[in-house]
Amino acid sequence: MSLQERLDHLKAQAKTRIPPDAQAVMARAIEDTRRSGILDRVPKVGDRAPDFTLADSAGQPVSLASFRARGPVVLSFYRGRW
Repeated sequence: MSLQERLDHLKAQAKTRIPPDAQAVMARAIEDTRRSGILDRVPKVGDRAPDFTLADSAGQPVSLASFRARGPVVLSFYRGRW
Protein backbone atom coordinates (compact mmCIF):
# COMPACT_ATOMS: atom_id res chain seq x y z
CA MET A 1 0.00 0.00 0.00
CA SER A 2 1.42 3.39 -0.99
CA LEU A 3 1.70 6.24 1.46
CA GLN A 4 -1.10 8.11 -0.29
CA GLU A 5 -3.35 5.05 -0.15
CA ARG A 6 -2.62 4.66 3.56
CA LEU A 7 -3.35 8.34 4.23
CA ASP A 8 -6.60 8.11 2.27
CA HIS A 9 -7.56 5.02 4.29
CA LEU A 10 -6.82 6.77 7.60
CA LYS A 11 -8.82 9.81 6.49
CA ALA A 12 -11.80 7.61 5.61
CA GLN A 13 -11.58 5.84 8.98
CA ALA A 14 -11.46 9.16 10.82
CA LYS A 15 -14.69 10.26 9.13
CA THR A 16 -16.47 7.28 10.69
CA ARG A 17 -15.24 8.15 14.20
CA ILE A 18 -15.43 11.96 14.25
CA PRO A 19 -18.90 13.46 14.70
CA PRO A 20 -20.16 15.49 11.72
CA ASP A 21 -20.26 18.76 13.69
CA ALA A 22 -16.61 18.31 14.69
CA GLN A 23 -15.70 17.48 11.08
CA ALA A 24 -17.38 20.73 9.99
CA VAL A 25 -15.33 22.75 12.50
CA MET A 26 -12.13 21.04 11.33
CA ALA A 27 -12.98 21.65 7.66
CA ARG A 28 -13.62 25.35 8.33
CA ALA A 29 -10.30 25.66 10.20
CA ILE A 30 -8.44 24.00 7.31
CA GLU A 31 -10.10 26.28 4.76
CA ASP A 32 -9.38 29.38 6.89
CA THR A 33 -5.73 28.35 7.06
CA ARG A 34 -5.55 27.88 3.29
CA ARG A 35 -7.20 31.25 2.64
CA SER A 36 -4.82 33.03 5.03
CA GLY A 37 -1.97 32.54 2.56
CA ILE A 38 0.30 31.05 5.20
CA LEU A 39 0.85 27.93 3.09
CA ASP A 40 2.66 30.09 0.53
CA ARG A 41 5.19 31.11 3.19
CA VAL A 42 6.02 27.77 4.81
CA PRO A 43 9.11 25.73 3.90
CA LYS A 44 8.58 23.11 1.24
CA VAL A 45 9.95 19.57 1.14
CA GLY A 46 13.61 19.80 0.21
CA ASP A 47 14.06 23.44 1.30
CA ARG A 48 17.17 24.06 3.35
CA ALA A 49 16.32 25.11 6.90
CA PRO A 50 18.19 28.02 8.45
CA ASP A 51 20.65 27.02 11.15
CA PHE A 52 19.43 27.16 14.73
CA THR A 53 20.53 25.95 18.13
CA LEU A 54 18.23 24.44 20.75
CA ALA A 55 18.74 22.64 24.03
CA ASP A 56 18.64 18.85 23.94
CA SER A 57 16.92 16.72 26.59
CA ALA A 58 19.91 17.22 28.90
CA GLY A 59 19.85 20.99 28.44
CA GLN A 60 22.97 21.05 26.23
CA PRO A 61 22.95 23.24 23.10
CA VAL A 62 22.66 21.34 19.83
CA SER A 63 22.78 23.03 16.44
CA LEU A 64 21.23 21.97 13.19
CA ALA A 65 24.63 22.54 11.55
CA SER A 66 26.21 19.92 13.80
CA PHE A 67 23.70 17.32 12.61
CA ARG A 68 23.90 18.48 9.01
CA ALA A 69 27.68 17.89 9.11
CA ARG A 70 26.98 14.18 9.67
CA GLY A 71 24.55 13.79 6.78
CA PRO A 72 20.93 14.46 5.80
CA VAL A 73 18.61 15.70 8.53
CA VAL A 74 14.88 15.21 8.95
CA LEU A 75 13.10 17.82 11.07
CA SER A 76 9.82 16.99 12.72
CA PHE A 77 7.71 19.62 14.45
CA TYR A 78 5.23 18.70 17.14
CA ARG A 79 2.20 20.87 17.71
CA GLY A 80 0.53 20.95 21.06
CA ARG A 81 1.33 20.64 24.71
CA TRP A 82 3.91 18.30 26.18
